[in-house]
Amino acid sequence: MGLLDSILGRSKPVRPDLDQLFAVPSAALTLQAGTGLVPTGLGSVCFAGVEGGTFARIQQDVRELLDADTGRGGIPVEFSRDAYGYTWLLARQEPGADGTAALVNDLHAVNTLLQDGGFGPHLLCSMIGFRNPEGRSLALVYLYKRGTFYPFAPAPGGRERRDNQLELQVRAVLGDDLRVEDDLSRWFPVWGAPGL
Repeated sequence: MGLLDSILGRSKPVRPDLDQLFAVPSAALTLQAGTGLVPTGLGSVCFAGVEGGTFARIQQDVRELLDADTGRGGIPVEFSRDAYGYTWLLARQEPGADGTAALVNDLHAVNTLLQDGGFGPHLLCSMIGFRNPEGRSLALVYLYKRGTFYPFAPAPGGRERRDNQLELQVRAVLGDDLRVEDDLSRWFPVWGAPGL
């Protein structure tokens, strides 16, 4: 960053640090102890702008990668598109501590595959799902371009409202475990995201 950038208030973008995802399994234990939220075993990766043959190749590469890494038979992931044209990849593992570690490995592998394949600029976020005994859901969302996490908690009732109190509680609980996004305006809602 140069002197002119400093004077004009421009900052260098944060380089993505996918290894931040590996902090999630220990953060999940802290989250469970502090709020009662437990991992659901569901996680997803969201990316934009991949069409046609490229999309088919990515789907095949991801399936081969996750099958090879886990030894699971069948299709380890599901692909879908949302109303905004973003592609979501949903990965599944067993709920609990061991499943969370395996899920994070899967999400890291998918993000790395996309990044190394030249699709890094298309990556938006990764998400890990949680639920409490009363059925309240929460996602820890990793912002690829910021290298930070934030909690997203839809309010009960099915309407597009957020449980801001729970989100702020989770931020306080996880402040020492994860790099939490300081700018609340970047805590984007991910309504209807696979894995939530």
